[in-house]
Amino acid sequence: MDAEQLIEKVRAACLKRGAHGIKGIGRTFRLCDDNGNKQLNMEEFKWGFEDYGVHLKDDELRTLFNAFDKDGSGQISFDEFLVRIRPPMSKNRTDMIKKAFVKMDKTGDGVITTEDLEGIYDVKQHPKYQSGQWTKKQCFAEFLKAFDVGEQDGTVTYEEFVNYYSGVSASIDQDAYFDLMMRQSWKL
Repeated sequence: MDAEQLIEKVRAACLKRGAHGIKGIGRTFRLCDDNGNKQLNMEEFKWGFEDYGVHLKDDELRTLFNAFDKDGSGQISFDEFLVRIRPPMSKNRTDMIKKAFVKMDKTGDGVITTEDLEGIYDVKQHPKYQSGQWTKKQCFAEFLKAFDVGEQDGTVTYEEFVNYYSGVSASIDQDAYFDLMMRQSWKL
C-alpha cells in the first residue's frame, strides 16, 4: 500500500469509533510520548497504533511514518499527525465550525475557557449540578473536556475544536444536515 492508502486505512479505523475516534488516537499518541517532547519517534508511533488497535506491518508503519515526517527529522508532532489524519471537510462545514468557535470564545482570545461558557452553556439540567455534587465551574470544565484533545489544560483551541468536529463531520453525509446540527447545537 502507498502512503495515501495507509492514511485512508487509519482514518477509516478512527472513524469506525465515531466522533471521538480522531480525538482518541490523538490521546493514545500523547500517552505513547515517553519522553514528553510532544513528538513521536518511530517506536512511539508503532506502539501508538498497537495501543489504539490498528495493526500495521513494519513496512506499512515505515511508509506511514515517512509520510508524516516531512522534514526527515525522525520525529512527528501530534499536530502534524492530527491535521493529516482528519478527513477533509467542505468550506461550508469549516465555516460553521468557525462560527461556533467564535460564538463560544466570548473573550476573543483564541481559546475557549470555562469563563467563556457563562451564558452559553446552561448547567441547570446537569445531574451532578442538580444533586450538588458539582459546581457550575466543574460542569463547565467537564463540558470542555469533550473538545480538549491537547494537554487537558482546561482550554480549547480552535485546532482542538476543529479536530473534534472533524470526527463528527465524517459521520454525517450531507452538508445540509451538518449545517442544521451545528446551528441547532450552538444556536447560530
